[in-house]
Amino acid sequence: MNEQLVAATETAEARWLELWIRGPQPRRWTEPFVQAGNAAPHAVIPDAAGKPMPLSELWAERPALILFWRHFGCGCGIDRAARLRAELEDYQNAGANVAIIGQGEPARAAVYAEKYEVGCPLLVDTDESVYEAYGLTEGTVPQLLFDAPESFWSHDREIGESFQNDRRAMDRPLVDNP
Repeated sequence: MNEQLVAATETAEARWLELWIRGPQPRRWTEPFVQAGNAAPHAVIPDAAGKPMPLSELWAERPALILFWRHFGCGCGIDRAARLRAELEDYQNAGANVAIIGQGEPARAAVYAEKYEVGCPLLVDTDESVYEAYGLTEGTVPQLLFDAPESFWSHDREIGESFQNDRRAMDRPLVDNP
């Protein structure tokens, strides 16, 4: 792994731990978020190569399926990547453009896209503004740790560091927003 990617991952892990210790925060968005029948929020965000991509290009000519990933170390995201590989052709044959939006930076997105063979554009929302525009809030402890023992719900630094160490050992670092 190159030095820039290592530094980006370390920064993202530090952010994850900070947010883990803080715990989920209820958010009130300043703008109404997307509802069925409303126009989809538009933004320009980079793809895994760092090239800016207007989201509106996804739905300009045909419907779009936009998948939001929690973070690039998430086990659910890895499972969803496998499922997407199996289903992607069906979505495309049905006429949909498919894209993933994740948190982080293009360099980590590129590694993730290659490692898990996502097969569609992987865009990065570096400041979570697209998550906000779509009304995606931070999950509550029971939503995120529904099958974990209650002792994990405390957001203790030692538990967060233990999670990170375990995930690093699996080459799935906990990064960005828990």
